Amino acid sequence: MTSPFTPEEIASEGIKPNEYEDIVNRLGRHPNKAELGMFGVMWSEHCCYKNSKPLLSQFPTEGDRILVGPGENAGVVDFGNGLRVAFKIESHNHPSAIEPFQGAATGVGGILRDIFTMGARPIALLNSLRFGNLDNSHTKRIFKGVVEGISHYGNSVGVPTIGGEVYFNSAYRGNPLVNAMAIGLMETDDIVKAGASGVGNPVLYVGSTTGRDGMGGASFASAELTDESMDDRPAVQVGDPFLEKSLIEACLEAFKTGAVVSAQDMGAAGITCSTSEMAAKGGLGIELDLDKIPARETGMIPYEYLLSESQERMLFVAQKGREQELIDIFERWGLHAVVAGEVIADPIVRIFHQGAIAAEVPCTALADNTPVYHRELMSEPPEYAQKAWAWHESLLPECSKEGVKGQKWGEILLRLLDSPSIASKRWIYRQYDYQVQNNTIIPPGGADASIIRVRPVNGKPELATTGIAATTDCNSRYTYLDPYLGAKLAVAEAARNLSCVGAEAIAITDNLNFGSPEKPVGYWQLHHACRGISEACKEFKTPVTGGNVSLYNETVDSEGNPQPIYPTPVIGMVGLIPDITHICGQGWQNEGDIIYLLGKFNPSLGASEYLELIHGTVAGKPPELDYELEKAVQSVCCEGIRSDLVKSAHDCAEGGIATALAECCISGKLGCDVTLTTGDNRLDKMLFGELASLIIVSVSAENQEQWEAQLTAKLGNNWQKIGVVKGNSLVINNPEQNLITLEVNTITDTWGSAIERRL
Repeated sequence: MTSPFTPEEIASEGIKPNEYEDIVNRLGRHPNKAELGMFGVMWSEHCCYKNSKPLLSQFPTEGDRILVGPGENAGVVDFGNGLRVAFKIESHNHPSAIEPFQGAATGVGGILRDIFTMGARPIALLNSLRFGNLDNSHTKRIFKGVVEGISHYGNSVGVPTIGGEVYFNSAYRGNPLVNAMAIGLMETDDIVKAGASGVGNPVLYVGSTTGRDGMGGASFASAELTDESMDDRPAVQVGDPFLEKSLIEACLEAFKTGAVVSAQDMGAAGITCSTSEMAAKGGLGIELDLDKIPARETGMIPYEYLLSESQERMLFVAQKGREQELIDIFERWGLHAVVAGEVIADPIVRIFHQGAIAAEVPCTALADNTPVYHRELMSEPPEYAQKAWAWHESLLPECSKEGVKGQKWGEILLRLLDSPSIASKRWIYRQYDYQVQNNTIIPPGGADASIIRVRPVNGKPELATTGIAATTDCNSRYTYLDPYLGAKLAVAEAARNLSCVGAEAIAITDNLNFGSPEKPVGYWQLHHACRGISEACKEFKTPVTGGNVSLYNETVDSEGNPQPIYPTPVIGMVGLIPDITHICGQGWQNEGDIIYLLGKFNPSLGASEYLELIHGTVAGKPPELDYELEKAVQSVCCEGIRSDLVKSAHDCAEGGIATALAECCISGKLGCDVTLTTGDNRLDKMLFGELASLIIVSVSAENQEQWEAQLTAKLGNNWQKIGVVKGNSLVINNPEQNLITLEVNTITDTWGSAIERRL
C-alpha cells in the first residue's frame, strides 16, 4: 500500500522514516493528514522525551514531602501545616528566537496554566534567560523583546516576577533560552490531576477560542533553528494575559465545586496532547467533536484544530449531569465553555468533524507507548573537552603585585562588574511588577534567593510567618566544560542560595536545554549532566518533581557555522522558611560587623569568568564539589540566619571573592576592609578564582565569641575571619600589601549601569 505522503511531507512533521513505518504498523494502515500531524507533535522530543526518557528515569522523584511528582502538569510538595506548593519550569526557546515578545509572553502564560490546572493559585514567577552578547544588534532586539514579553504577561495577569538569572554569551546568539518558572499555593482540597475517568462523563472545552496560531509548536520546539525558521512564525502562539486572569479565577472556582473530575492544560500540541494524555493516564478513551470547538477563524480543517496551540484553553472531564454548573461559571467570567465530547471505554482518541471521523488513534500510541532512543555514549570525552582539561594556569601571564597584563587589580574588578552576566539586572527587573499581590519580601537583586510570604490559607494563623524561597541556577560555562560536574554544581548552588536566606531546600524542577542528542557530543553532554543532577539531588535530598527538556538548541558562530548552545541544565529549587522574620539578604547591615568565610578558600581559575573575560580563554575544569563540606556550610549558614546571628550572607560565585565582596558592598551601601590569604602565589586566583561551597557572612561583633564557637564545632577549621564592615570603600588586602581600594559609589555605578549602557 503506497503512502499518501511524500518523504518530504513526512519529514516536515518531524517524523523520521522508521517512525512512519511504526505508525503504519500501529494503525494497520497509513495515517491521514490530521493523524500524521498528531503523531508528529506527540512524538516530538518536546512531548514524548524520546531521547531523554532513559536518562530522566534515574532522577530521584520520591520523598516525604512529595505529593505529586513527574507526569502531571506540575509537581506539588508538602510544606507542612496543610500548606501545599505547586511549582514547575518550562522553556519557550525557539518561539522566543523567532518572535521574542510573544514567545516569552506565552511561555509565562503556559507555565501559569500548569500551576492552576492543579488547583493552585499562582503566586510567583521566576525565569532563567540566556542571550548572545549585547554588542550585537540582533541580540539586543531579542533581549528587549523577551523582557518586554515577560513583563507584559506577568504584570497584566497579576503574578509577581520575583527573581531569576540572566547570562550573556555568544553561544546563544541565534538561539536564546527563555525558561519560565511558576509557583502556586493549592486552594482546592483535592489536587486536580489529568487522568480521565468515568465512562460517559462529558469532556468540556473551556477558555479562549481556537485559531491557527501556534500551529505545530511542539514539533517546532523539537527541531534545530535554521535560516528558514522565520517561515515558522505561525508556530509561535499569541497570548492574552487578561483572559488568562479570568481563566485562573474560573478554573479555581470550578475545581472547588467538585464537579471537575480531571483537567489538562492545552499547551504544547493543543487538543491532540490534552485528549491523548488525559485518556492514556486514565486508561480510557476520549471522543471529541471539532464542530463544537469555538473557533476564531473560519474554514479550519481537522489538522489545524488538532495542532493549534492557541493560548488560554483547557480541557476538563466533568461529572455527568453537572456540566451546566461548570458552563455557567465560565460564562460568568466571560469565557467559552462547551461540551465537546465524552469519555469512552475504548482506549482511543476519536475525533469527529462535520459528522465524520477525522482521526482515530490509540491514545497510548500518542502519549505513552512512544518511540524511545537509547543513544550510544562516546567512549572518550569529546576533543573539545580533553583540550580544555589539558589547560593549566601556568599558561597565563605572570602576575605582579599591582596586576596582570598591564591592568591593575581594581581595574580588573571593575571590568568584571561591568560584564553583563555579572552586572546588575535592574534594567530587566524594574520592568517586572515584582510587588503585585504584596507578598514579595526581598526585591530582585537583594538576596541570593527570592522570598515570598505565604498568606494564611483557609484562616490558618500558623502559616502567617511562613515563607517560600526560590531560585533558578546554572553556570553554563561549567556544564560546557564538564557536564557531570557542572550539573552537580548547579544543584549545589541552588541549595546554597536558599541557605543564604535561611531556607531549607525541599525539591527541584529542572529545564534541560541542550543541543542535538543525535550528535555524539550533544548526547555525551546530556547523559553526563543528567547523571550529575541525579547524584546531587540524592545528596541534597531534593527530589525532582518534574520539568522540561528542550533539545536541538543550536546557533551559528561568527563565521555562520552551526554551533550548539552551551549545555544549560537549569535548576529551579524551592525552599521552606518557617519564619520570615528570621531571614537575611546579601548586603552588609552595620558598621563594625565582622566578616567571615564559611568553607575552604581554595579558588581555581579554570572555567572562571575572569579567565574568559580578561584572557579570552574558556578552558580548565569547574571547581570540585565536596558534598559533606557543602552540606555543612549550608547548614551552619541557615542555622545562623534563623538564630539571628548572621546579618548578611552571600554565595561566592562568578567572578570570585572580589566580585562577591563588591556585591555585598553594593547591596548594603557600606564598605569593608578585608585581608585574604591562600597558599598560592597567584593573586588573580585569590581575587577572581571561583569555587564551590563558600559563603560570605557578616556577624555583629557582640556575637563573635558565640558564632566562632559554632563554626569550630560544625566546620572545624573550614572557616576564616577576614575583616570588618566599615567606611565607604571596598578594601581588599593580602598580608603583604593593599590590592584593591575602590569607593562603593564607583563600583555601584559601574555594576548598576552596565546593561543599560549597552542598549
